Amino acid sequence: MFFIITLLFACKNDLKEVVAMDFNDTLPGISARNIDFTFSDSAVVQVRLTGPVMLAYEGDEPYMVFPEGFMVEFYDSLLNVTTTITANYGVHYRKKRIMEAYRNVVVTNYETGERLDTEELIWDEKKEIIYSNKFVKITSEDGVLYGDTLIAKQDFSQRRILHPSGEIEVKDDDE
Repeated sequence: MFFIITLLFACKNDLKEVVAMDFNDTLPGISARNIDFTFSDSAVVQVRLTGPVMLAYEGDEPYMVFPEGFMVEFYDSLLNVTTTITANYGVHYRKKRIMEAYRNVVVTNYETGERLDTEELIWDEKKEIIYSNKFVKITSEDGVLYGDTLIAKQDFSQRRILHPSGEIEVKDDDE
């Protein structure tokens, strides 16, 4: 009995030590529901980011997490949606200006009618590119193309795929 009582009194935390512990790495500074961010340049809307939940973490490398998914819409100068990116999970690094998308990632280019499906996609806002080192599937009216790696302009207008396979219809030019 004496041994158990001694153990109970020996197990105590100094209040100053508990207060000094830094919990900033594990708790978000901001949490929000039904977020809707619009990014513009010179009063021209370029990108819109929406999602059901956002958790923002501060520190040397501030970032936002979208644990329930997100959607990014890219606009042309007439405010028409040209491209969308959706995913079930995302992380946005504010200083680096990089967005990482995971699980059921879909990129749709409305101008060309093409669709990209993958499990991971990174969007580099500064370079205005998207890329993936995972399996990708691109569906268009001409067929379906598969590959291991993708790098493309953010509007999906130009792209490069490594180890491509699939069937694509090639049209002859009329001369």
